[in-house]
Amino acid sequence: MDSGMISKIEKAKRYASERDRFRFSQFSVQFHGSNNEHNVNFDHGAWKCDCEYFVVHSWCAHTKALEILLDKMIAEGVPA
Repeated sequence: MDSGMISKIEKAKRYASERDRFRFSQFSVQFHGSNNEHNVNFDHGAWKCDCEYFVVHSWCAHTKALEILLDKMIAEGVPA
């Protein structure tokens, strides 16, 4: 590895540790739940999950888990 590449890798590691540098605006993820796979989407502050609980309550364990995981990296989401 050349010194330029090593420098870029070190910079990437530093960036990754500084969570406040990141703001997700959109993403989708397949969530492996206890009983089923679920598709979860985030689009400019709005969550969507294909589980039955989300349909009724507009949040669920899947969206909440992602909100916790991505703490301070997304806009306000599901209720606390």
